This record gives sequence, structure tokens and C-alpha cells, in this order.
Amino acid sequence: MQTVLSDDQVQFKHVVHRFFDTHSSTTAVRQLAETDTGFDPLVWSLLSETLGLPGTHLSEQYGGHGFGPVELGIILEEMGRTLYCGPFFSSAVMAGYALELFADEAAKIQRLPQIADGSIRATLILDDLNQPSQVGRLIEANQVGALTGSASIVLDGCSADVFIIVAREGSGLGLYALAANAQGAEVLAQDSIDMTRKVARVSLNQSAGTRIGTVTRKGLNRFWDLVSVALAHEMIGGAARLLDETVEYTKGRYQFGRPIGSFQALKHRCADLLMSLEFAKAATHHAGFCLAASDQATIYPSMAKAMAGDCFMEMARAAIQLRGGIGFTWENDTHLWFKRAKCDEVLLGAPHRHRARMMAILQETQDVA
Repeated sequence: MQTVLSDDQVQFKHVVHRFFDTHSSTTAVRQLAETDTGFDPLVWSLLSETLGLPGTHLSEQYGGHGFGPVELGIILEEMGRTLYCGPFFSSAVMAGYALELFADEAAKIQRLPQIADGSIRATLILDDLNQPSQVGRLIEANQVGALTGSASIVLDGCSADVFIIVAREGSGLGLYALAANAQGAEVLAQDSIDMTRKVARVSLNQSAGTRIGTVTRKGLNRFWDLVSVALAHEMIGGAARLLDETVEYTKGRYQFGRPIGSFQALKHRCADLLMSLEFAKAATHHAGFCLAASDQATIYPSMAKAMAGDCFMEMARAAIQLRGGIGFTWENDTHLWFKRAKCDEVLLGAPHRHRARMMAILQETQDVA
């Protein structure tokens, strides 16, 4: 099994790094955070058409590039590092993976190429995204495919062209597609701590959806593994950026005639933060390599999500604390990463939920053995 990035993957990382350094500055992030849709269509067009990033991890037969979780993780680390504002995670990652895992062949052929080239922005409606174990409670489909119910956490719901919906049908779960402007669908923007990732509430009242697949328990487990590791990569990217900037701040901030970074207590604190980051990074990269090598359920994706969530939140708190009073101000950019860290910590399940999931997987493994 692969354990380190190949030369080609390192080169790919450099290309993606340069792109987001150029097109996702903190000035641009602040401006986009104030808009309703929260993204720049021109930058979306560039990353879709020029770099082809939305199709990186999708199968070649459906218009993607045929890479996997490792390459997707490279992209998301750079997005997390720069707080990229756009529907990549909701469309390419969540909706894309849902279609690959659950949709029938005709739906994959029709819809995945549009997601891969960025011409259609989709988002996944899946109950409460903060509680992965609860699926199929909030939206129900009747025998003719009319969808009724509501979901309060829909990523980029206001800018999506199509909703991919997991709905309860009898004793099982079905996958449905619904145009965002369909009759009976109401989309309301929600206030969020993190202004850089837009969230909406979607309510459906007998909206006529198209059934495109069946959702299985095994497929759901694989889905949670894939999206959890993807989000973990984004979080360690953000944590790494915070650490780099915090260390630089301690080098340039003087007290008592010397940089505050020269004081032993702050040296120890920064060293502890680095260790936390390296542990989380190792867990996340290992989980990505495991997902690329096998579709068997393991504890590593939940371990990565839990460790990355703890690390990002710890890093954000420390970044504010080590800056002193200026760290609390609106003018300082640190609060942008702090808010993303808090939301990402609970998105797709808080750390304690993933630790419980790890224990459940270990118990199942022992029972089988």
C-alpha cells in the first residue's frame, strides 16, 4: 500500500497550491463571505475548466480523471489552507460520491460528467449532516416520487442547481434528484458561524423528484468514510496555515526587547501544536491511502476525522490566544479560521461520535473473528 506521495502527486500539490494562493486570498475570502452565494463564478470556472478539479476523484467512464481520495485530499488541504469559498465540497465531494455509490448507471452517465466539469453545481440533502448515524428521518418519498420534509443543514443550498436527496421510502432509502427551483421546494439561507461556507434550509412539499438509485447500509458506511477523510484533509490544511502564521507572528511581536517567540513557554506551546498537527496529518494521510487501496471498513477514516477536528480547533484557539488582544479583533484574519474550525469540528459528526464509531467497528471486527 502507498504510504507517501509520489513525485507526480507532489507536483500536483504545487500546482494546486499556486492556484489557490493566487485566487483565494484573505481579501477575496472576506468579500465573498459577504455575498449571498459565497463564491466567485470566474474562479469556479477556472478551477473546473482549466484544472478540472471537480472531476479529480470521479471515475473516467463518467467524465472524471480517475484518481482517488489521495489526490482529492491534496486539493482539499490547499482549499482549507486558503479558506476557499465555493461549492467544491458540497458538489464534487458529497454529491459526487453519493452519485457514484448509490445512483443507477443511467443517472451516473447523465449527471456525473456535469459535476466533473463544473457545469452543474449539486448538493446533497441527507438529514442532519452533524449526526451521520441518523439517515432517512426527515425527508420521505411516496410511491410516485413526491418528496416531503425538510433539512436544516444543506451546504451551498442557495447556489446549487440540483439537489441530490436521500429519502425514506417504506423500509428502505432511495436516492432522488430534484431541480433546485422545482415546485414545492423552498430554500432559505441560514445564518452560520462560518461565513465562508454557506448553509441553507431546504423544505419540500410534495416536490416531484426523480428516483435515481438505492441507498444501502454498506454504501453509506463507505460514503461516510470518504467524505470524513476529505473533510479531515481540509481541516489539517487550515490547521497548518494557522500554525505557520502564528509562529511568524511570535517571531515579529516584541515584548521586553525580544520576540515573544523566544520565550520558553511559547516555544513549548508552539512545539505542542506542531506535534498535534503532525499526528493529525499522519492519521489523515494514512486514512486516505487506506481508502485508495481498499473498500473495506476500517477505523482509520473516523480516527482521521476525530484527530483533525481536535487539532484544528486546538490550533484555532491557540492562534487567537498567542496573538493576545489583536487575535480577537475583526480586522485580524484569525477569526475566519476559528469559525471554520468550529463548524468543521461538528460537520459530518463531532469527534466523540467518530470515536464511538471506531469502537463499534472494532467490536464488529472482534465479533467476526
